[in-house]
Amino acid sequence: MKIIAVCGMGIGTSIILKMNIDNALAKLDVDADVEAADISAARGAASSADYVFTSSELAEQLGELDVPVLVVDDFTNVEEIEAQLVEELDL
Repeated sequence: MKIIAVCGMGIGTSIILKMNIDNALAKLDVDADVEAADISAARGAASSADYVFTSSELAEQLGELDVPVLVVDDFTNVEEIEAQLVEELDL
C-alpha cells in the first residue's frame, strides 16, 4: 500500500504527517510506504498511491483524484490518523 502525505510546501508539515501516519500504521500492524509531498507533486504521485492524507483546505485544492483523500484536522494527532485508517481499511 502507498500513502501520500500532502502539505502546501512539502517540507515540514508533510514530514510530520508522514511520521504520524507511520506511527499509526505501526500501531495497527499495517505495512505501507508513506511519502511526503507538496501539493503540486501530490497530483502526480496520487496516480500510484492508494490513499492521500491532507488538510481540508488542501483537499479542495487537490481537486478530484482517483484515490481516496483522507482529511486530517490535526497532523500531530496519531489517534485521529489511526481512526481514519481503521475506518478506511475496515480494521
